[in-house]
Amino acid sequence: MSSKRDYYEVLGVQRGANEQELKQAYRRLALKYHPDKNPNDKEAEERFKEIAEAYQVLSSPELRARYDRFGHAGVGASAGAGYGQGFPGFEDILSDLFGFGDIFGARGGRRGGPRRGADLRYDIEITLEEAAGGLKTKIRVPKLETCELCRGTGAAEGSSPSRCSTCSGTGQVRYQQGFFSVSRTCTTCRGAGKIIRDVCRKCHGDGRVEQEKTLEIKIPAGVDGGSRLRITGEGEAGDVGAPHGDLYVVVHVKEHNVFERREANLYCTAPISFTQAALGSDIIVPTLDGEDSLHIPEGTQTGRVFRLKGRGMPVLGGRGRGDQYVTVNVVTPTHLSRDQRRLLEDLARLESTDGDGDDRGIIDKVKDIFT
Repeated sequence: MSSKRDYYEVLGVQRGANEQELKQAYRRLALKYHPDKNPNDKEAEERFKEIAEAYQVLSSPELRARYDRFGHAGVGASAGAGYGQGFPGFEDILSDLFGFGDIFGARGGRRGGPRRGADLRYDIEITLEEAAGGLKTKIRVPKLETCELCRGTGAAEGSSPSRCSTCSGTGQVRYQQGFFSVSRTCTTCRGAGKIIRDVCRKCHGDGRVEQEKTLEIKIPAGVDGGSRLRITGEGEAGDVGAPHGDLYVVVHVKEHNVFERREANLYCTAPISFTQAALGSDIIVPTLDGEDSLHIPEGTQTGRVFRLKGRGMPVLGGRGRGDQYVTVNVVTPTHLSRDQRRLLEDLARLESTDGDGDDRGIIDKVKDIFT
């Protein structure tokens, strides 16, 4: 009786599993037990060989049919033939299963092709008032641009790169290893796919030089701290035939000494005197648009919040503005004049005699004292 485990059990799939289910199971297990991830682990290495052998058989319609009918005896030496002399890398496993482009998206692509330019980040700090109104400003961005002398080829004037004969210009050397098709970066051209015999004196063969570019950017009204503005194509230059990267401008809004921002709303505190709170008053409060009048009704308690509708921040990408909320803080005087002390003492006597038959409220009594 064979000591080998059932191939379906090895991959953890049902006997009726389709091709996609087999791929997913193999990919998950192969990456988990790959020798590169488990160095000097013989158990993981043997487990990886078992997984690879199972997938080799079950991914082949012919071998799978024979295995389903006769078991391990039906595939015999076909299983794992030529395997065990080396291991494909992680990228090779993924590439053979569904291609690099499917994993990494548009920025991926197989090795050896023109490389897209790198994305860049630029941090800018603005005030709350600038964030509210939006602004246009200029920034200076250091980045790698295509060398004008060699036009990005990296070769000296009057010459051009030649195609690498080792990899035929692909940047990769592919060979068959068991049932794997393994790729390795070409050591002759180091993955570039071309050989430069005479390098450009300006860029020294890189095809790009560092420059500082001035850009005018527009920051929209209502932008908040941490917002990113993407400027397409203003990142670093890529290889010849490849696009530039993008520039991401990260906005930081300075802390304001009056307002606290919460999304589109603004919050601030306004001090008022005891008499303003007791008798009512109109006070002046700051807003982003200048000063505004706020009515304080009589009998206002400290901590009461008033709303100024539409005096907050613009809604980014939308319409209208948030609101401004003003919390009043009744300030207790620390130094009293003789007249102020006399008036407050009169008030204290009124409070102590409250309930003496006078039907008027304390507010009316206060008015009698201060008017």
